[in-house]
Parts: sequence; C-alpha cells; structure tokens
Amino acid sequence: MLRPWQVSLGARVDPARDTPIYMQIIHALIRDIETGRLPSGTYLPSSRELAAALEVNRKTVVLAYEDLIAQGWLSTEGTRGTMVSRSLPITPTPEGQEDNARAEETLYRYAEPPARPLALPGGTGIKLDEGAPDGRLFPADQLARAYRSAVQRASRFNRLQYRDPLGSPELREQIAAMLRSQRGLAFTAANVCITRGSQNGLFLALQVLIRPGDAVIVEELTYEPAVAAIQALGGLVIPVGLDEDGIDVGEMEAACRRHAVRAVFLTPHHQFPTTVALRPERRLQVLEIARQFGVAIIEDDYDHEFHFQLQPLLPMAGYAPGQVIYLGSMSKLLLPALRIGYLAAPEPVIAAIAHRVSLTDGMGNTVTEDACAELIESGELRRHARKAWRVYAERRQAFAGLLESRLAGRASFTLPDGGLAFWVRFHGDLDAIEARARSAGLRFATHRSFMARESAAKGLRLGFASLNDAEAARAIAVLAESAG
Repeated sequence: MLRPWQVSLGARVDPARDTPIYMQIIHALIRDIETGRLPSGTYLPSSRELAAALEVNRKTVVLAYEDLIAQGWLSTEGTRGTMVSRSLPITPTPEGQEDNARAEETLYRYAEPPARPLALPGGTGIKLDEGAPDGRLFPADQLARAYRSAVQRASRFNRLQYRDPLGSPELREQIAAMLRSQRGLAFTAANVCITRGSQNGLFLALQVLIRPGDAVIVEELTYEPAVAAIQALGGLVIPVGLDEDGIDVGEMEAACRRHAVRAVFLTPHHQFPTTVALRPERRLQVLEIARQFGVAIIEDDYDHEFHFQLQPLLPMAGYAPGQVIYLGSMSKLLLPALRIGYLAAPEPVIAAIAHRVSLTDGMGNTVTEDACAELIESGELRRHARKAWRVYAERRQAFAGLLESRLAGRASFTLPDGGLAFWVRFHGDLDAIEARARSAGLRFATHRSFMARESAAKGLRLGFASLNDAEAARAIAVLAESAG
C-alpha cells in the first residue's frame, strides 16, 4: 500500500513540463527528504509500485532511484528494498509546510531590489530612451568581419585563455591613442582598464574609493544608476545644486566641510540629464575644492564624440589627471550590446581597479574587445562615427521641430549643443502627464528617476538618436496628447 507522501509526489510530477520526468521525481523525492516528510530510514515503494502510482514507465523510476543512490540520498539493503539513507540527519517537517513549494520562496536574508527598476520599462510600446544610439546604423557585416578576424588572431596566438583583468592589450592601446589624439589626455595603455560598459566602470571606481559611511557628492539632477551604485556600497549620497553653468561649487564646498566626502560624480561634458556643459571657471573651482579636501572626481564622459556646435571642452582629466578617474564608453560610438567601457586613471588606481575586476569577473571578453580594437585600427569606427554624426545632427533638428510644434505652450527646452538627448520642462502636472503617456503605450524614464532630492527641477530627458523620423513623430504625438 502506497504511503500518503506519494500522492503529493504525484502532484509534483507533470509530463507536460520541460524537465525530464526522472529529474522531476528526483527533485520531488529530495524535497520530501529535506523537509522531513521522508525521514531517514524510510522505505520507498518498489520502482514498479511508484511507476504505477505516477503512471510513468518503470525504467524512469529506476533511473531516478539509481541517481539518488549514487548521490547518497537513498540506499539499498539487499532484498528489503530502497530506503532513505540512514546517514542523513533527521529533519522535522516544518509546521504548515506546503507540498507545492515554489522556486520563488526564499528562506534567507538578501538585499531586495528597489521598488522601481533602474532600466526602462519593458513591453512593446514606443520607447523614448535617455540618449542611446541607433544600433541599426552600424553595418552588421563590418562587425562580423571584425569578430572573425579577432577569433582567428586569438586562436593563432593562444589568446583564448584566461588573461589580464585589465582587458585586451590591443584595445587598451587603441583607446589610449584615441584619448591622446582626440581628447588631449596624456594616458598610455598602462592607465587604461577595460570594463563591461560605463556602469560597470563606475561601480569599480566607487569600490576603490569609498567605504560604508563615506559621502559622495552628486548633482541634484543626476544619473540614477550612479546614485544606486553609491548606496549599494554603503555610501552616503550628498546632492548639491545645479544651474545653467553646471554644479553649484559653493554648495559643493560646503558639503565637503560638513561630510567625509571621498568622491564627486560629474558628467561635465553634457550634464546628465540636463545636457548643460560645466563652464571652464566652474571646472577649475571644482578641481581646487577637490584638491583642498582630497576628493576624487569621477568624470563620466559618456558621449564626447557627439557635439553639434562649437568644439567640445577638453575633459577635466586632461589638466588634472591625478585628481580624476576618467570614465568612458564605446556604447555611443559602437553598440550598447557590446558592453565595452573603460576607465583611465593613474597606474596605482588602475591596479586597484584591476584587482576588483579579478574578484567579480576575472577578465573581460577577449574576442569582443579585440574585435573593437580591430574596428578602431582599421578606421571603420571613425567612418561610422562620421556617418552617425550626420544622421544624429539631422535627427536633432527634426526632433527640436517636433517639440516646438507639438508641445508649444505646454513645455520648454533649450536646443543642446551636443549629446543625444533633450531636457524638456513641462508646464503642467508632470506626474499626471507621465501616467497618461504610459497608459498610451509610451515607455520612458520618469522625471523622478533623475532627482537626487525633492527640490530638484522636474523634467524629462528625451533621447532622439535612436528614433527615425516616423518613430520620433509617434512618440512626441503621444507626449503632446498626454500633456493636454
């Protein structure tokens, strides 16, 4: 006669699932042993009996029993049959334990994610990103050729092994040369560490700069994942003011006097999200305050290449390399999906960052990094950048025209000198406008995602580069209708 536990076992074995039936039986039996429903020394029904009860082939049950015996969960005692191993500890059945335990159940403490995810909401509606490139512009055949060449060279020179956590030597050389020739930064490959995108680089930089309780200054409107990274590492986020010339240096200095500030996170080229540039006099003041209080500057230069008016200001790292950790990305130039970013800093800092890479990742992606180096060295990246610049310049003007015509009287903006997004201030209730836009199928980052404190200005950062004319027109039409 079959014991009651076998009925619950049958309820947890379903031929319709993707998991093989014998594996379902194994998991169900282990679950019953772990919860105490099948105590140590309990005899199981014969394979024939259990197969009949579950309406499965006897060989399936035999296979499950054999695996469990090999693993040590079950044992056999001659002709007496199969039993739960006597060497297992006796586990009492928890009171109220349900039979249909789910993988979602958690019996330990963990750090829960925020109520609102950092990424843009999923779905199939119209997406207004925060300034991403258009991945459709990069020629797939060029990328494929670069990958093929990278794989062949890596195989030829035995480079498909574990390697230096600093990243591909070829790509580090190419990025250092690019920083010297195009941005005036006196870096060599020894000053460069390849990362899995700029966010990974930011997290690594923060890891070597702060300990729990240390303060990090951000602007009151800023990049939300940066705030989340600081908080995840136990840092104290200190928001300071922001105006049309960049960060409020007076408030920054006051914060340094009040708190144990270890770093300041800035996007001085095109401030995220407002797109304003940090003026030269402010840059020099920021550097002087940083030197006075021993504060590191994390300079996130995420879209340096895309400037549509005057020549861009040189990065702060160019005239204060000992005070700055320079953070860059290939996502805007190439493709976000390649996940290639980089950090440039003094060699001792890069060595500390490389150690952190070895703890979390071990190494980057040799093939992808070498393929990227191939695209830079061959000139394909520069050719693509010129083509993308022309496309984005046209889309920038067209997007501005849409905003002017569809949102006149309901929103205001300033045409940004560079970057791939607009900062738009709405005159109505922005919470209500956002709710209506989401209901209409528009996906975007809410204004609250940019606010490091409640007193910050409200607005939306609307990316234009990834949208063709028709897509942009649809997105702005939804926003216009939502704004009333």
